[in-house]
Amino acid sequence: MSLPNVPNITPTITVTTADAINLLLISIALEEIGLSHIINAEAEKIQYVVGTLPGLTPHSSIEDILRVDKDVRATLSEVIRKEMLLQMKLETILNSRISPITNHPCPPEGPTPTTYAPYR
Repeated sequence: MSLPNVPNITPTITVTTADAINLLLISIALEEIGLSHIINAEAEKIQYVVGTLPGLTPHSSIEDILRVDKDVRATLSEVIRKEMLLQMKLETILNSRISPITNHPCPPEGPTPTTYAPYR
C-alpha cells in the first residue's frame, strides 16, 4: 500500500486593511438582513394568531394569543441583544485606527542565521 501523493499547495491571499474593514461592514449588513427576516416572521406570527392576515379568520383563544406574545417577546429580546452586539462591532470598526505593520517582528525569509543575540 502506498501513501497518497499530496500536491504542495501554498495559496497566497492578500487582504488589505481597507478590504478587511469592508468585509467586516458587509458581515454586519448581512447579519442585519437576517435579523430583519426574524422580526418579519415574528410580526407575521402575531398577525396570524390575531387574525389580521388577509384571507384568514381568527380562531385563537386568549391563551393562544398570550402564549404567542410570550414567545415573540423572548425572540425579540434575543434580537435586541444581537443588535447591541452588532452596534458595538460597528463602533469598534469605525473607531479603529488600524495602520499597516511596517516592521515585521519575524526574521526575513532566507537562510537561518547561525547565531542569535542573547535573550535578555
